[in-house]
Amino acid sequence: MKKMYFLLMVALSSLFLLTPIHAAEPVKVGMILPYSGVYAGLGKEITRAFELGLEVFGDEVNGRKIVLVQEDTEGKPNSGLSKTKKLIFSDKVDVLVGPVSSGVLAAMRDTVHNSKTPFVIANAGHDGISGAKCSPWIVRTSFSNRQVVRPMGKWMYDNGYRKVYLMAPDYAAGHQMMDHFKAGFKEAGGTIIGEEYPPLQGTKDFGPYLAKVKEAKPDALFVFFAGGPAIQFVKSFGAFGLGNTIPLAGAGWLTSPLYIKAQGEGANNIIGSANYIPSIDNAANKAYQDAFKAKHKREGSEFAVQGYDSARVIVEALKAVNGDTSDKKAFMDAIRAVTFDGPRGKMRFDSKNGNIIQNIYVYKNSKTNGVIAPSVFDVIKDVQDPSDSCTM
Repeated sequence: MKKMYFLLMVALSSLFLLTPIHAAEPVKVGMILPYSGVYAGLGKEITRAFELGLEVFGDEVNGRKIVLVQEDTEGKPNSGLSKTKKLIFSDKVDVLVGPVSSGVLAAMRDTVHNSKTPFVIANAGHDGISGAKCSPWIVRTSFSNRQVVRPMGKWMYDNGYRKVYLMAPDYAAGHQMMDHFKAGFKEAGGTIIGEEYPPLQGTKDFGPYLAKVKEAKPDALFVFFAGGPAIQFVKSFGAFGLGNTIPLAGAGWLTSPLYIKAQGEGANNIIGSANYIPSIDNAANKAYQDAFKAKHKREGSEFAVQGYDSARVIVEALKAVNGDTSDKKAFMDAIRAVTFDGPRGKMRFDSKNGNIIQNIYVYKNSKTNGVIAPSVFDVIKDVQDPSDSCTM
C-alpha cells in the first residue's frame, strides 16, 4: 500500500509539473460601441472589422490571447458612461475601443483619463479630445470633426462654390462639423446663406428642411449625416428632386459603402470629403478589401477600416511590450508610437494631441453599369488637427 501511495504521488507530481500553474491572463479589449439605437449598424461594423484585424495581424501575443468584452452604449451619453465604468472597474479591461457618438465620447473622457486607461477612439470625432480635453491616455484612429470638413470649406470655394446652405443633426458632432466647414469656407471668401439642424432621432421627413434649401437657391448644400439618418436624408433628397439644380456635398459618411445601395438615385453625383473610400489605390487597402470581402461578401466601409486599423495598433503595441500590459504607461506609450502603411496610407499619431495624421480624400459618386459608387476626385494630404488648446 505504501509503495502504491508513493507511485501515485510521483505520478501526480509529474502531472503538476507538466501543467502551468495558471494560463496566461488574456488581454481584455473593451469594445464600447452602440449595438442598438440609431448607430447600431456602425458599432457592429467597427466590431466585425476589429475581429478581422485580429485574424489578420494576430490574436495572441506572448501567450496572451486577445479577447473582446462588448458593451452597448445605445448611442446615449449616460449609458456610455455607465458601461465605461463597468468595463474599467469591474471587467478590468486593458484597453478601450470606441465609441461612435461624440456625445458618448465627451461623457466617457474624464473617467478614462482619471483611471489612466489606454483608449483607442475608433470613430467619434469630438474636437475637444484633440484640443482642451486631450489626454495622454487617448489616441484616435478615426478623425476629428474639423479634420474632415474644414479643408473641404476651402476646397469648395476654390472649386467655384460661393454660396452654401448647411444642414446637420442637432447634436454635438453635427454642430461641430458645420462650424468647421463654415470656418474654412468663410475664411476662403464664401458665404453661408442658411443653416438647418433637424433632431438626430425621429426625423423621417426632411421635406420641410429641403424646401427651405430650394427657396434659398445656394450654389450647393453641404451636410453631415451618418448611419440611419444618412439613408433617410439621401432618399429624401433624391425624392425631392433637388439634385437637378442644387449640388449636394457633405462629410463622407453621407453615402458610406455600408448603406449606399439603400439610398437609391439620390446618392448619385454627391461630392464628399472622407478619411477613407474603398477605391484608394495601395497594397494595404487591396489586402484589407480582399480580406473583408472574403469574410463578409461586400466592401469594407470607412467605419470598418477604423476598427481594422485599431486592431492593428493594439496588436503592434502589445508586441512592442512583449504582451505585458501591467505597466499601463509603457503600453500607452507603445500605442502612441505605432506607425504603419495602412489602407488609408501612412498611419501615425500626432505626438502633440494623439490624433491621427492622414489624407482627406475628396470623392464623387457616379453610376457605372447601374451601380452608384465613389471614386477619388482629389486628395488633401497629411491633414493634422491643430493641437491649439491641448496640454498633456
